[in-house]
Amino acid sequence: MDKAALPPSGTDHGAMSGGGGGSFASFRAYGRALAQTPRRVARRACAATAPGEEMSGVRARSGAHMARALRWWDLVGLGLGGMVGAGVFVTTGRATRLYAGPGVVVSYAIAGLCALLSAFCYTEFAVDMPVAGGAFSYLRVTFGEFAAFLTGANLIMEYVFSNAAVARSFTAYLGTAVGVDAPSKWRIPVPGLPEGFNQVDLVAVGVILLISVCICYSTKESSLVNMVLTAVHVAFILFIIVIGFVHGDARNLTRPADPSQNPGGFFPHGAMGVFNGAAMVYLSYIGYDAVSTMAEEVERPARDIPIGVSGSVVVVTALYCLMAASMSMLLPYDAIDPEAPFSGAFRGRKGMAWVSNVIGAGASLGILTSLMVAMLGQARYLCVIGRSGVMPAWLARVNPRTATPVNASAFLGLFTAALALFTELDILLNLVCIGTLFVFYMVANAVVYRRYVGAELGRARSAWPTLAFLAAFSLVALSFTLVWKLAPPERGVRTGLLAACAALAVATVAAFQALVPQAHAPELWGVPGMPWVPAASVFLNVFLLGSLDRPSYIRFGFFSVAALLVYVLYSVHASYDAEESGLDGGGAKVQDEACTV
Repeated sequence: MDKAALPPSGTDHGAMSGGGGGSFASFRAYGRALAQTPRRVARRACAATAPGEEMSGVRARSGAHMARALRWWDLVGLGLGGMVGAGVFVTTGRATRLYAGPGVVVSYAIAGLCALLSAFCYTEFAVDMPVAGGAFSYLRVTFGEFAAFLTGANLIMEYVFSNAAVARSFTAYLGTAVGVDAPSKWRIPVPGLPEGFNQVDLVAVGVILLISVCICYSTKESSLVNMVLTAVHVAFILFIIVIGFVHGDARNLTRPADPSQNPGGFFPHGAMGVFNGAAMVYLSYIGYDAVSTMAEEVERPARDIPIGVSGSVVVVTALYCLMAASMSMLLPYDAIDPEAPFSGAFRGRKGMAWVSNVIGAGASLGILTSLMVAMLGQARYLCVIGRSGVMPAWLARVNPRTATPVNASAFLGLFTAALALFTELDILLNLVCIGTLFVFYMVANAVVYRRYVGAELGRARSAWPTLAFLAAFSLVALSFTLVWKLAPPERGVRTGLLAACAALAVATVAAFQALVPQAHAPELWGVPGMPWVPAASVFLNVFLLGSLDRPSYIRFGFFSVAALLVYVLYSVHASYDAEESGLDGGGAKVQDEACTV
């Protein structure tokens, strides 16, 4: 590491976030800062950081370095642990019964392809800029401070809320594994509190605190624990798959239980049902993005990150397709319990009720692994947001003994535990939902912008052609989504409109590729098929965003407004002070000594 990248020995790290002086030195100083808010927002909102600065000066604000101890197999294990949680045990049944029928196998394959396209976009950034900030850092060097802060804040809130909900669901699945009605036996009712906040769950709190201690202690040891739990969990899944194929009947793949009421065939509801099913099961893939936040702790980023991120998505896709096929063979699609498809399939079979207990144990392990990976990811997001100057620098500190972001991990662990203690958050199906899909959309746009504008490289060309393409293509994707959701059911009308939107999307990408040359070629690893792959990712994420319900958008709007208030009242002034102090300057890209290509 270049010592010039480190802050002077007398630097007050508290001042980096504005907490030690400047705008926050006194009430009078803060009042003056608020009066200058419009000017400061105009100056800082679109201020993009150079990648070299993210990897040197900004990273140095954490003090000690995170240890580069992870290899590609660690990343594959973390990706599997993050994705294969309890969600698949719920989404498969709902997608099969309500939309795709046995064709849910194809739905999982389509969703896996969508996840792989997004993973490619993350990988290009993570290889070229291996820092812990994930999407926050990628958007900060591309679209500027405000876009990064807004998406990062929403992502952290989604992580915290979903982790609290998943921790509470661990209590229920653990009870299923041991044959106990856990919600009534293990949760403590508190009279006088409103409904939804009156069941104290000490088991969920204990799980969160235990995982928090583990991830504070060591990332490598956390990875080893995750590898063990994930291996056992995958063994449970393979057991379920084998049992399903052994005891299933291939005729159930095309024959409904009630032919008079439900259509037959492998695709009983046609292509529409398969794609609607893909939109629902896609949420079972969310979690691989957390792997990109581990880039700062990867020994050989250029080799390990592409294998780790993409490899985990491919393996998970294969497991999901096999699970869906085995479940479809066990029961006709119209006899599947949408809330408990796997355990319900065995519950009615003579001598097979014990399999439900095995499924409960497997789901419990899946919850533990997904919680660990999500909590590793959320802490690194918050750590890098603290480094950037828009949140207190205390959150950015890396403990020199454990080489982990202890402060960010402990803060979010306690916050998540407090929510899980009282709050009944029934959002298991949409584990990270709209916030994460929005970030996937933004990262795909950022890859295109960076390749064709190259603003951070000092040789930027006009951004307007690229911005016009991104806006036009997003509108075409939105039009396709609205036609899919709202067009008249007559096959000819809907099919014609969808074909027109698809043709316009292809023409838009082809024209952009022909007329606008790339400004930047990645040094080590790049998204193949530029700009088609990120464009497909943009299109699919817009389509999936259109499948979410109204409460998801209300929650997203609420979080966005809250994040905007924090930015205007605190963050923009803190980052302005950091700029005035000379802590937000540029820097050349510097790799630390432990990082090998």
